Amino acid sequence: MAASATATREAVERYIHALNGHDRDEIAACVTPGFFNEHTSAAGVSVRGRDAYRERLASFLAGFSELRYEVEDMLIDGDRAAVPYRMSARYGGAPVSIRGMFRFRVSGGLIDHRVDYWDGAEFERQVEASNPGPHRTS
Repeated sequence: MAASATATREAVERYIHALNGHDRDEIAACVTPGFFNEHTSAAGVSVRGRDAYRERLASFLAGFSELRYEVEDMLIDGDRAAVPYRMSARYGGAPVSIRGMFRFRVSGGLIDHRVDYWDGAEFERQVEASNPGPHRTS
């Protein structure tokens, strides 16, 4: 069943609020049982299914302390939404700030499909700049 623009906005806002709350059960409760979490970055790993997503969230949330998604805009069209964001966190002690875009499809008040567009090379650059290894010289 296609969602109205209002229901789509509410589902997306609830999901992003849950991400910012760092509770994997609350996050997983925002998605459908058949949820598809799709990553376009080579550094990301896509996953299908609410249970598999919930399990993956444990390592994601543990790895990204102080995780915060700041919504820059929200474009809604029926059951679809596009949400440019700025994600900030600490990863291995390194501060990271990445701009990206979520694309959502909502069904029955829950997120059914999320596509995440972000620059994995920029993420790596920020982590390496904060934690230079022995191979780097100044």
